[in-house]
This record gives sequence, C-alpha cells and structure tokens, in this order.
Amino acid sequence: MPSQKPEFAAGGLSVGDRVRALREARGMTRAVLAGLCGRGPDWLKKIEAGERDLDSYTLLLRLAAALQLSDLSALTGAEGIAQPVPLGRLSHPAMPEIWSAVMLRGVVPEGTPPEGVDVAALRGRVDQTWRLWHTSARNRTEVGALLPALIRDAETAARSANGAGRRRPALVALSDTYRLVGQATAYVAPAELAWVVADRALAAARQADDPVAIAAAAWNMGNVLRETSYPEEALRTVTEAAELLSPHLDDASEGTGPEHERRGVYGALQLHAAVTCAREGREGDAWRYWDTGDRAARSLPPAYVHPSTVFSRANVRFHAVSVATDLRTCGKALSLADDIDPDTMPSTERRARLWVEVARGHLQRGDATAALHVMQKAHAIGAETVRYTPAARTATAELWRRAPRALRTEAGELASAVGVAVA
Repeated sequence: MPSQKPEFAAGGLSVGDRVRALREARGMTRAVLAGLCGRGPDWLKKIEAGERDLDSYTLLLRLAAALQLSDLSALTGAEGIAQPVPLGRLSHPAMPEIWSAVMLRGVVPEGTPPEGVDVAALRGRVDQTWRLWHTSARNRTEVGALLPALIRDAETAARSANGAGRRRPALVALSDTYRLVGQATAYVAPAELAWVVADRALAAARQADDPVAIAAAAWNMGNVLRETSYPEEALRTVTEAAELLSPHLDDASEGTGPEHERRGVYGALQLHAAVTCAREGREGDAWRYWDTGDRAARSLPPAYVHPSTVFSRANVRFHAVSVATDLRTCGKALSLADDIDPDTMPSTERRARLWVEVARGHLQRGDATAALHVMQKAHAIGAETVRYTPAARTATAELWRRAPRALRTEAGELASAVGVAVA
C-alpha cells in the first residue's frame, strides 16, 4: 500500500499542492479524482491551484478516500495528529441493525392486518424517541438501539393501514421515523443509506399529502445534500419547501398544534438556508434567511419549541452563532454567544453544538486556551454529539496541535475521549 505521508506532503505545501502531488503519484487525472468526489474537474483544478479553499470536512474525507489514504493529515499537513479516514461502512455499533432494518425491509401487501402495530401508539413512540435524541448525552447509542424496531413497526403500520383516517397518520409517522434515522446516523452511515433514508422520508410524506410532513422531510433531505457537498441543491430543496408552506402561514401565529407546527417547520427551513449560504460565504443571503427565521420565531409563543427540529427563539439565536462562525466573523460569533443563555435550549444536542461553534470561533481568533475550555464543556454536555460531528472532531484535532504546552495533556485527553488519535 502507498505510504500515507509521502515526503512531498511535508510542511510548507498547501492542501492543493498535496492533492495534486498525491493524485499525480497515483496516475489519476483530475477528471477521475473529481468524479470520485462528485465534483467537476474545474473544481479540482481551482483547489490544486489554490484559487479555492478546501474547507469542507466532507470533501476532504472524499478526497482522502479516493486517494486511498487512511490518514487525513496527509492532506491537511497537521503534524503529530492522526486523523483516520473512515473507509468502512459501519463506524457505530448500532449501524448493522439499522442497516438491516432499512435495506432489508420485508414486503408487506397493502391491507394486511397491522399485527398489533397501533398507529396512535406508534406516533407516541416516534415522538418519545425524538425527545430522547434531543435530551440524551449518548443520543446516537440510545436512539440507535430503538430504531430497528421502530423502523419495522412504522413500515408495517404504513403498509397495512386501511382508510384515509389511519393511513395518513401512519405515513406521517413513517416519514418522521426516517427523518429520525437520518439524524441519528448522520456522519456514520454509508452514503447509500443516507440517501435511501432521506428519500423514504420524503416519499412517505408525499404519499400522506401532508404539507408539513413534506416540508420537514425536505429539511432532512437538505441536510443530506449539504453534507454531501451539494449546497445549491440543498438550498433549492429547502426554499421550495418553504414556498410550499408559505400559503398556510397566515393562520399559524395563533392557536396550537398544527398551526404552530407549520410556522415552526417554516422557520427551521429558513435557518437551514442561512447556514447553507454561510458555508458558501454568501453573507448577505445568510443573514437574510436568518432574519426570516427570526421573524417566524417571534410570531410564535416565547416557549414554543418544534419537537424534532427544535426550532424556537433560542434556536434562532444559536444559529446566529453558527452563521457568524461559518462566515469566519469570529468576533461577531463570540459576541452573539455571550448574550445567549444555553439553558433556554431544551435540546442537549444543540447545547453541545453551540459550544462547539463557540470553540471554533475562539480557534479562528487564535485563542486555543479558551477553545479547549469550551470544547471540554461541549463534550461534558453531549459526548456523542462531539464524537460524531465532523466540525467538532476537526476542532479537537486542531486544539491538540495548537494548545499551549501546559495544556497539551488536557488537549490529548479530550482528543482520546472524542476518538481523534494523536501521535
């Protein structure tokens, strides 16, 4: 097998230089390597020439895998830090059973008795599992253990329900189940599973002919598109879904239940669009979408929280930090974070992610000491959120590299806990 850290990947070379050298060493054309990453040769040419930054963790992993590297530092040049490239399919203990439930589902003829699957009870289980996802520090493990049975029961209920009164809620429950699968397996599922899950969530929602379920499934599909480096498609998907809900919002600011849910999903779509634009450096568009999401949140009761997306006034403020961090305006990000009370957010996962964003802001400012303190706090709140989120893993590896000598032991302990190997 080729050396993972050839001499030409030593310090002093840019990421683009390393990509070009590794590609040429393997006799690969730009078209071939770019195609393996789902991009065009012009994109790769700009990366190699240093005309475009390669700041997407997903694309770094794709390039590393396509170049047959087992260590991402061969591209990043991070000396002393081993950053394994996940080349296998299953990197979380729950994945084999989830894979089996999703990919090997039985074919149950329409109209078959539900064999004890009660749609109302199923709905309650789905909602309860979503709550567990947002409240557990070990959310992937605990939710992952429940998902196989939930998937099978939701499939059975949707395929066997008779009459519109039972079939529609069964299909919505199925769509919500697959959205939860998408959340719980993000970054650990193979690409084919991620796409299948997102497509099934959207297909079930469309069969139910439920605008809110369709929009929520589109939000989920947007996540997959964005994280697989299709930002334009992600933005189009969520903005079209928002347009679908828009005519139904006039009566959504009063009352409870469905009225609030429509506005909640609409707001979540706006925040999704804001982050997508921020990651592409589109500052004006990012804050425009964020403003729309903020208005949606302010039109809802102060205590409102959407059960799955956790859209709320607090989440809007959390997203402002993410937008500012992704735009690399670290001063603004940290200033915004100073004004946030994390305890206003009922989701453990989102609280942990907020501290990850704050840590990224400190790293952008060059304050590794503050970043380490904040990352330790994020890990204490949501260990699995940090362990399985690429941005958190990247920040952890950077912390170990940049931490002052006096804090190197603490940074190494954090890296070990997160699963980022250090040499």
